[in-house]
Amino acid sequence: MTKDLVLILDFGSQTTQLIARRVRESKVYCEIHPCTTPFEDIRAKSPRAIILSGGPSSVYEDGAPSVDKRIFELGLPILGICYGMQLMAHLLGGKVEHANKREFGLAKVTVDAPEGIFHRFARRESIDVWMSHGDRVASMPPGFATIGLSDNTPFCAVANAEKKMYGVQFHPEVVHTPRGTDVLASFLFEVAGLEPTWTPGSFTDEAIRLVRERVKDDEHAICGLSGGVDSSVAAVLCHKAIGDRLTCIFVDNGVLRQGEFEQVVNTFRETYHLNLVPVDARERFLSALKGVTDPEQKRKIIGKVFIDVFDEEAAKVQNAAHLVQGTLYPDVIESVSFKGPSAVIKSHHNVGGLPERMKLKLIEPLRELFKDEVRACGEALGMPRDILYRQPFPGPGLAIRCLGEVTPERLEVLRAADHIVSEEIRGAGLYDQVWQSFCVLLPVRSVGVMGDHRTYEETCAIRAVRSLDGMTADWAPLPYEVLGRMSNRIINEVRGINRVVYDISSKPPATIEWE
Repeated sequence: MTKDLVLILDFGSQTTQLIARRVRESKVYCEIHPCTTPFEDIRAKSPRAIILSGGPSSVYEDGAPSVDKRIFELGLPILGICYGMQLMAHLLGGKVEHANKREFGLAKVTVDAPEGIFHRFARRESIDVWMSHGDRVASMPPGFATIGLSDNTPFCAVANAEKKMYGVQFHPEVVHTPRGTDVLASFLFEVAGLEPTWTPGSFTDEAIRLVRERVKDDEHAICGLSGGVDSSVAAVLCHKAIGDRLTCIFVDNGVLRQGEFEQVVNTFRETYHLNLVPVDARERFLSALKGVTDPEQKRKIIGKVFIDVFDEEAAKVQNAAHLVQGTLYPDVIESVSFKGPSAVIKSHHNVGGLPERMKLKLIEPLRELFKDEVRACGEALGMPRDILYRQPFPGPGLAIRCLGEVTPERLEVLRAADHIVSEEIRGAGLYDQVWQSFCVLLPVRSVGVMGDHRTYEETCAIRAVRSLDGMTADWAPLPYEVLGRMSNRIINEVRGINRVVYDISSKPPATIEWE
């Protein structure tokens, strides 16, 4: 199956990923590539349309990002958004200037011509949009006409209908532009003539076919299974493709949640009949973590020991030639973005270094997908909701929720408290309403009274946040009665905790995990 491609060229906008998500939501396949992508590579991809993203620069700045002017000669539909529109105007003979009044926030745009990207709008219709610009187009290139204007921006939306080139000064991809989806859909379908064929079912069938093609009949593949959404979907998909020639390795690192090891093993062996190798490495991990309190050191130790354990187990698999990983599209974008990788706040818990060390060919069947698309793919594979909508769990596990030294005794306390939080969240019907909910054990002791006896025990912090993608998060306003039940049960049922607090920090400035 071939798929139509919309190519999004990134000029450093904070919302480039949102453009891709909106295009994908319209069931059209798209990819983000840096604006510095060579023209020959762009042409070789045979895109059906091109979108130029926004960006923080001015087209006249030294070193301002640009694009090979020959893309405008390919005869493809092109949509420029904000900086993308200004750059298109600049390169094609128009003029860009600093605006007398910068626009940041909500604005009104009047549709002057209901055509092209405004195909789904009425003439003189006023639409709410989100602006974020200090420059504006002062004069249009030859062949362009105004199709939308705002009070401060006469050339707010422009078009060269003959060449199917369009530009908008506002951001149709953000939720603050309520009908932005109609703008993008008009470009995709009415202007570019694309078909909405990018569906979870079509992706899944194609991905299975590609895995079958890559793994030869005498070859095997291995997969590090964690029980999380990404690795689970990747494992089930590859199992559909090559059956028992896939070996999944599930490592018990000693910092899993209560009953998690048994649950994952039973689920994937009994339900999906995967060739699953469970590895009990608890003592090895906890020995390596002994005496360590620095969170970054904990992460690095767990990552290193995991690689060592995985390496040893993988070496036992005969004819292993491929490594399956649940890499997602946001990880891919991060590595190719025009802006480059973000600053490291915490080292990433994804497996690193394995392909180089193990000389295996990498298979990343989900690398084209966003998280919600991975879940849709899992649904197409018939996977149950409790796996697909499981809350995220960090690779270093409870080690970064057990602040201070990680010991078997403290982990048992944390597991028991965390299990109570999970039970109460599920019992209150709140599990699907929060992004993550969990416990953190603090190395902070306080005095308490239990049965007329003085206690001096540790503190437990409950953390629950709402988020769309984990990049930002707000603390969840859990009902007082739910928090009350959690606190009462933890203090009464978990020996070692005599005080419970609730974390009301948002991200940023805090992070979701405490370490």
